[in-house]
Amino acid sequence: MKTISIFNPTILSPNIGDDIILDSIYNELYELFSNKFFIDIPTHELIFRNSYRTLKNSQYAFVAGTNLLSSNMFIRKQWKLTPLDMLFVKNLILLGTGWRNYEKKTNLYAKTMYKKVLHKSIIHSVRDEYTKQRLKQIGITNVLNTACPTMWKLTQEHLNGIANRKSKNVIFTLTDYRKDYKYDKLFLKILLNNYNKVFFFTQQLGDYHYIKELGLDLTNIHFINPTLQSYDTFLNENDVDYIGTRLHGGIRALQKHKRTIIIGVDNRAIEISKDTNLLVIKREDIESLLEDKIHSNIRYKLNIPFEAIKIWKTQFINKNH
Repeated sequence: MKTISIFNPTILSPNIGDDIILDSIYNELYELFSNKFFIDIPTHELIFRNSYRTLKNSQYAFVAGTNLLSSNMFIRKQWKLTPLDMLFVKNLILLGTGWRNYEKKTNLYAKTMYKKVLHKSIIHSVRDEYTKQRLKQIGITNVLNTACPTMWKLTQEHLNGIANRKSKNVIFTLTDYRKDYKYDKLFLKILLNNYNKVFFFTQQLGDYHYIKELGLDLTNIHFINPTLQSYDTFLNENDVDYIGTRLHGGIRALQKHKRTIIIGVDNRAIEISKDTNLLVIKREDIESLLEDKIHSNIRYKLNIPFEAIKIWKTQFINKNH
């Protein structure tokens, strides 16, 4: 039996958003390769002989989403590839992968790395147009913008099942590595003034410490357990809105039919919003826009690139035996 290798970003990850992404990616791959055996390989840890052997014996090897790509693979890289890997790792297929940040020109080392390890003929899936263009600039053109796989099931029928008007209660998130004390304090005050109960989900460990740093009275904020299972259970069992700076915390809420407003604090939410019409308010605009949006009648109509998704999937059909 041929295996499918998955470069898994949840291993050693402190961010539950990675689990949300991987859950959707596995669901999509299970549909394509239901008769295959899956093996995970870490992205946040160096790989050696066992991983090389696994990759060599795999029918396909997928890079499972998140913002693993960068213009500089020497400094602060999330994907722990090394020069040695260029000798043994090849034919990797991007699946909903994105660029780490808005960055300067891709350096020679990163360019060489991507050309060595990425598949040259199979079409890659990236989560936004910015990532597609960054790859095109270094000569990698077999790429489709499919949006993030977490959005692939957000059909119009699904979106029509989301309430248009605000709920009485809200769950929110913060982002510790994108701190802004002024606007995040304002954000919490708006939520406390407009909802009966306010719940906080710690998507990453630092978020818990950050909310404490804000110096606000947290008496009326309820903390839910920091696991994906707890978050899913809460969304399934409660009538709430989601408003927060965590992109995939928000997309998970949409998956669970929850009215969602995402506060954009980095390139991921902003670029996906440009491509798909996902409801994102830039953090610097919350004072002028957020309260009105909370009380508005929201009807979701997303521009999910279903045709590109179909093309990407079709290349594997009848080739997975």
